[in-house]
Amino acid sequence: MTEQFQLIVDFIRKIFANQQIIPLHEPKFIGREREYVLSAIESTFVSSVGQYVNKFEFEIAKYVNSKFAVATVNATSALHLVLKVAGVEANTEVITQPLSFVATVNPIAYLGAKPVFIDISPQTLSLDPQKLYDFLSTQTEQKFVNGRKIIINRNTGRRITACLPVHIYGFPAQIDQIVEICQQFGLPVIEDAAESLGTFYKNQHTGTFGLAGVFSFNGNKIITTGGGGMVVTDDMDLAERVRHLSTQAKLPHPYEYFHDEVGYNYRLTNLQAALGLAQLQNLDYFIQRKQWLAKQYEEFFAGFENIKFVTSPEFSRPNYWLNTVIFDSFKTRDDFIKFAHKNKVLVRPAWRLLNTLPMYKDCYVYNIDVAQDLAPRIVNLPSSVI
Repeated sequence: MTEQFQLIVDFIRKIFANQQIIPLHEPKFIGREREYVLSAIESTFVSSVGQYVNKFEFEIAKYVNSKFAVATVNATSALHLVLKVAGVEANTEVITQPLSFVATVNPIAYLGAKPVFIDISPQTLSLDPQKLYDFLSTQTEQKFVNGRKIIINRNTGRRITACLPVHIYGFPAQIDQIVEICQQFGLPVIEDAAESLGTFYKNQHTGTFGLAGVFSFNGNKIITTGGGGMVVTDDMDLAERVRHLSTQAKLPHPYEYFHDEVGYNYRLTNLQAALGLAQLQNLDYFIQRKQWLAKQYEEFFAGFENIKFVTSPEFSRPNYWLNTVIFDSFKTRDDFIKFAHKNKVLVRPAWRLLNTLPMYKDCYVYNIDVAQDLAPRIVNLPSSVI
């Protein structure tokens, strides 16, 4: 295997012009970032009030074709607020998937709720619509409380309050099917689109199929604000409530400070928004370069019988945030990761399945055979814009 591993490392080094250390994903600043950030500094509005926050929200909403956008300090806080506003409460459950970064489920725990883990699709690596339907059809029951239909997980006795699918590695979930199924059962869908800005499914941008979607602008994302997030939605009431809660629930007033409920210091700063606005102006170029890189990887790995390159699902245009391969065994994958890191090519394994983490190991799990099979064999390849 060492010969094969060396071929892969040499190919990656050739693609990335033989950099000494090849990172997994680093930001690219080629536009007006410096100009906009200096402008924000010179305006003296460097915190959560300033023209760049409003402009960034407007441009993101326009890009994804959503009516409203609310900028937050990170995607985790954005998910927290949206789940809260959508009705997730203590001692309820939220359906999600086991393959994701822990920030998907931590906001569920912040609200005192529990995740329910349902398997992923081998085609998308995201929530499997068929298994979602099977779970809701066979493992839940409907009840009416005060004239309102609720869904109860028969196995735990808890009410299910939302569904949180994740668009993994920049590839879209079969989100139209997921939304349709959840509508049958009266469940709101919140899309964790943190990794998928610039990704379209059936000519519609991810994050805009459900009640709301959330994007991330962390330093390793396709565009960055250093750290930041965004809620997008067509629901005006949800957008206004998220905005209100993100600014410490302060009622608008020229000088008085009155807060009508417990709020959060979750608003994006003007400095970060300035950086993000400049980054957004180059997003389409970044995606073009990532498409080129994905094509190089796809053609290269076509020559390996024991390694599968993850390609675009049907009807989609992914942003190729992280190029991904699946090895034939855990041992081969593990050996390759060690070899690559020894040679300063910083590939990465998939996250540990969320249901195996100590704080989520007792949560309800439904048929996650695919996730258990694939996750230990996944490798993310260097995917920076070049």
